Amino acid sequence: MSQKLSPDVLKIDAEAEVHRISAALRETLRKDLNRRGLIIAISGGVDSAVCAALCVKALGPGKVFGLLLPERDSSSNSVRLGRMVAEQLGIEYAVEDIAPTLEAIGCYRWRDEAIRSVFPDYDGTWKNKLVIQGGQQGQINRFALVVQKPDGELAEERLDLKSYLQIVAATNFKQRIRKTLEYFHADRLNYAVVGTPNRLEYDQGFFVKNGDGSADVKPIAHLYKTQVYQLARHFGLPDEICSAKPTTDTYSLPQGQDEFYFALPYDKMDLALWSLNHQVPADELAAALGCETRQAEWIYKDIETKRRTTRYLSLAPVLMES
Repeated sequence: MSQKLSPDVLKIDAEAEVHRISAALRETLRKDLNRRGLIIAISGGVDSAVCAALCVKALGPGKVFGLLLPERDSSSNSVRLGRMVAEQLGIEYAVEDIAPTLEAIGCYRWRDEAIRSVFPDYDGTWKNKLVIQGGQQGQINRFALVVQKPDGELAEERLDLKSYLQIVAATNFKQRIRKTLEYFHADRLNYAVVGTPNRLEYDQGFFVKNGDGSADVKPIAHLYKTQVYQLARHFGLPDEICSAKPTTDTYSLPQGQDEFYFALPYDKMDLALWSLNHQVPADELAAALGCETRQAEWIYKDIETKRRTTRYLSLAPVLMES
């Protein structure tokens, strides 16, 4: 590994960072948002767990309300780990299954129709996921659909643009319905809604507009995923969360975030993003990642491409006159 570049660049003073964020949360709630407390959707992943812990540190458990919002494709671990976090932190929480709502508005129907256009025998019960390919090999990013047939066989086919967009549009319902429930409870309690994206997700547009991208405050959007894990360990959150591989928990087959969007494990992606942000030459990144300089250049290009193509997600509504 390069002597100039190593994972050490991502180390932070966890205690100082927790103090800084919790103080900023209190000030923001009082001065800018004028709300009594905070709503946090807890997925069972490290980002929402750390955000929940930060909320409790800032306000105490009595002014934080948690939501666990599973649906048909959610991992069985999501609710279990979400409960574990909420109960460890001592906050009030509710579990609301959003599957009936998703069924009613056509989420599963639209998704299944698109899957069937690729796998005609698909009957709605096969497990499935999307995987990303190409961008970090110097090619245009493209997506493939992976399904698991009833006999356990895995099959994969490249998606055409229409089918890909329809599957993504349908599954985006999940994040938007969750956010609708978060804002219902925020209105009911006069609380503010907490967004949970880390720096990788926020920078690279890995969120749904008016879904998980919507929030009143985003406490960890400046922190790399590696740093979020540092805070999780500092808070003493459950070991399963502190050591878990990041997943999307959107599709029924197990799916890492690197499979679906980033194409690199989070620790390597963190280092690549940090390096690009600090103008580290591609050959130094290559040495740190153990790859060729040409591939490091492709990684930089892929980061910049995702920034450009997802910029729309962060834009405020465009006014024709101001």
